[in-house]
Amino acid sequence: MSIPSRRSFLATAIAAAATPSLAAVGGFDQVDIAVVGAGAAGIAAARRIAAARRRVVVIEAADRIGGRCFTDTTSFGVPVDRGAHWIHVPDLNPLMRLAPQAGIEVAQAPPGQKIRIGPRNAREGEMEDYLAALVRATRAIGDVAARGRADIAAAQVLPKDLGDWRATIEFALGPYGCTKDLAEVSAVDLARAVPRDLEAFCRQGLGTLIDKLAQGLPVQRGTAVRAMDLAVRGGVEIATTRGILNARGVIVTASTNVLAANKIRFDPELPRRHVDAFNRLALGSYDRIILELPGNPLGLDRDDLVFEQARGTRTAALLANVGGSSLALVDVGGKFGRELAAQGEPAMIAFALDWLAGLFGSDLRRTVQRTAATRWNDDPWVLGASSVAAPGNEPARRTLMEPVRERLWFAGEAAHETLWGTVGGAWESGERAAEAALKRLGGASEPREPVRRRR
Repeated sequence: MSIPSRRSFLATAIAAAATPSLAAVGGFDQVDIAVVGAGAAGIAAARRIAAARRRVVVIEAADRIGGRCFTDTTSFGVPVDRGAHWIHVPDLNPLMRLAPQAGIEVAQAPPGQKIRIGPRNAREGEMEDYLAALVRATRAIGDVAARGRADIAAAQVLPKDLGDWRATIEFALGPYGCTKDLAEVSAVDLARAVPRDLEAFCRQGLGTLIDKLAQGLPVQRGTAVRAMDLAVRGGVEIATTRGILNARGVIVTASTNVLAANKIRFDPELPRRHVDAFNRLALGSYDRIILELPGNPLGLDRDDLVFEQARGTRTAALLANVGGSSLALVDVGGKFGRELAAQGEPAMIAFALDWLAGLFGSDLRRTVQRTAATRWNDDPWVLGASSVAAPGNEPARRTLMEPVRERLWFAGEAAHETLWGTVGGAWESGERAAEAALKRLGGASEPREPVRRRR
């Protein structure tokens, strides 16, 4: 049996692509650094590379910029984030500085949340009990890392005396806080996450901000990367659905689930430790059900965040009157959220209406107008929500930050040890990968104009 050459490896990948054209990607024959993925990490990396006056192109499989940051501006007549919404840790988040420069208004989220106990609000004493139980739970998880204990599931270290608040706390820290049930979450990974008590949001949408920050960058949309040859002389050959691109280095920001699904083939194969890291940092599930409720039938304030005193895993979080609009966002996650999303949009909307009716009365059904729901697990270029380290696998994040053959770097929220699961973490990871690539490759040639293929 003959052994295929590296050239035939790439040719085969292109032959299998939907688009037969072999035109240069985005008009470029060769770049200094190629960036795969136009989400927050990819745009951050590309901006840093462009600022260093190096040739860069961003290759994006989807037909839009933003990845898991997607602001829908048409369905409801107002901006609504179908993906990431919050700017976590605003005091440290680089997006807080960049947003005003891009003409985006940022507002602080109201502090705290409200709790419903059946059809009523929790009383002051009940709220104190909940918050005290939440503090005990977070301290117990934090002690795992602080005392150097073995990394086990976060669910195993929760205090035994959480009482009637256990299910609510498990939801708040698990499906809502990190997209997986705590039984599937590394206690050390969760403990090392920077506290996200303070939050802000973009009035025009977080996806709108990422899109504006990408303006002026060479982004090739609708172009999927099929394969990479990492052993060519002087760099990387990248096979896409629109042809072959040559680069001296490449930054890949695809999600860990996309990488684990082998949607991009690498030759030679990636080190086993990197492949294992993709699986050990698998994405959780988090989806949003959007309801238009004119007239404020819930009687809540602008941007009110509401949990319930849950009795099990079949629960959700409510963000009401988003940005002063009539939209209510019902967010579901973890195992229950994944199973609900798999049933389809009608089932998701039915759950949201039933859940809200149980907390606020059935009259709201008469007021609901337009509806929508996300299903991120089915998005072929995402396949989930945010990365979560399985118990015992927190070191996988550091593995993901290691370069491969000094020409391939991974970036994204999964490659950040303290801000994983956040857009700010993805942005910082992209900038860090760009710095590493520039440091490794920057001295080999002087900046020059891009080489463009004649048409």
